[in-house]
Amino acid sequence: MKMSNIGVIGLGVMGKNIALNMLNHGYEVSGYNRSFERTKLLIDENIPSFHGFEKLEDFVNSLEKPRRIFLMVPAGKPVDDVLAKLSELLEEGDIIMDGGNSYFEDTNRRHKQMASHGLKYFGVGVSGGEEGALKGPSIMPSGDKDAYASIGKILEDISAKKDGEPCCTYIGPEGSGHYVKMVHNGIEYADMQLLAETYLILKYTAGYTNNEIADVLE
Repeated sequence: MKMSNIGVIGLGVMGKNIALNMLNHGYEVSGYNRSFERTKLLIDENIPSFHGFEKLEDFVNSLEKPRRIFLMVPAGKPVDDVLAKLSELLEEGDIIMDGGNSYFEDTNRRHKQMASHGLKYFGVGVSGGEEGALKGPSIMPSGDKDAYASIGKILEDISAKKDGEPCCTYIGPEGSGHYVKMVHNGIEYADMQLLAETYLILKYTAGYTNNEIADVLE
């Protein structure tokens, strides 16, 4: 079997679409999920450059060195659980990227923890939802700048493009990428609240129809 360029752990909707995005850009991709059923769904698509594994150790051994692993698991304890297992299997210089919505202080802590094992750890903000994960998200990576050269091209390749330029740039050290994603989400949720309140006022105070409100919001 050909060695994979990168591995994805967590093959839910977001993780699966990130993996497909990488595959669509010509990368050899290994996949692992805690429940093998999700991995098998991708295996059953018969994509020659995708390699799915039931055992984490086999997944790790399928990756070219330095190994590059992209995590797409829920924030919090699930990330720590995966890292505890990976730290026993990986070698010095291997790279882990957390693409979930982790709290930036947790990312700072994990960065130091993984550094004690000789591993490079990146907090990677990913914006764009399910469709963006597949067709090109905005990506906010942070971690050891010297290790960014090993992952930058992959992240820039799979990111959205604006006027031909990737919507991905190195943000800074440790958890700064997740900090930027937190600020991004705060702005987004405030905008959504403004739209909801605008609809409420136009609908129930001004008496606008839904079509009239749609015209205003356009």
